[in-house]
Amino acid sequence: MAPHKATPAKTVTLALLPGFDLRKIAESGQCFRMTPLSAESYRVIAGARCLTVTHRGGELFAFDCDAETYARLWAPYFDLDTDYARFVAAIPPEDAFLRAAVDYGWGIRILRQDPWEMLITFILSQRKNIPAIRRGVENLCERFGAPIGQKTPSLFAFPVPQVLAEQSAESLAPCGLGYRAPYVLAAARMVANGTLRLEALRSATDEELLSALLAVPGVGHKVASCVMLFGFYRIAAFPRDVWINRVVQNEYGGDFPLHLYEGCAGVLQQYMFHYIRRAAPMPYANDAPA
Repeated sequence: MAPHKATPAKTVTLALLPGFDLRKIAESGQCFRMTPLSAESYRVIAGARCLTVTHRGGELFAFDCDAETYARLWAPYFDLDTDYARFVAAIPPEDAFLRAAVDYGWGIRILRQDPWEMLITFILSQRKNIPAIRRGVENLCERFGAPIGQKTPSLFAFPVPQVLAEQSAESLAPCGLGYRAPYVLAAARMVANGTLRLEALRSATDEELLSALLAVPGVGHKVASCVMLFGFYRIAAFPRDVWINRVVQNEYGGDFPLHLYEGCAGVLQQYMFHYIRRAAPMPYANDAPA
């Protein structure tokens, strides 16, 4: 009889993380490939990498990767070395709405995501709610992304620009992208042929980056601001969609005091966005697109 071969133990890295909430990050509208596996566990797919994070109680979290991978990849991805309390310190005591939003959303962090994935994701986000965006993203990944490992059910990486650039509107039709399909193709072709050099834009000024993104068909100021915030970690960006416009109008008389939050307005925008979609009373009806 052949000797029994022991199954190697799964590598897990434990981390104490104050001010970190998996559920709130997953629901905050910045990442569409973060999926709950249980009440305490989430699967994250970023590009071609997959991770499971589990809340072990209190401030303790388990990452199913080795310590080197955690330190090199996932700690930066979740922005774990940033002190979010310093952003909150800028809020005036009299701004009851923003303080309530921060209290409700505390634990959200700005993920450092891939610019290419964010460009396509937020092109897809236009006039869609979050569940519909997730479906569109997964449809693209399942049809055009490379398989990730040997997992069951099958998981797929986000498709690379070159693969999408070779598609047609007809081949994208089963993904249910609607009028956004030509914009996805245009963006993919610009990146694939070097017209839009996303990596080079990491060193651009905010103004240069915004201008380059607005040159992509189908990208307006809201989408460009989201790509800047979530794909390039330009946390001064302040995306304004229907939800944030309601807040600015109803709470600030149409003029949000951006000058108070120079260099961090995008962080506060995430607290506001999460709060009005999840907990704020009327006039914030829970029926708007993302």
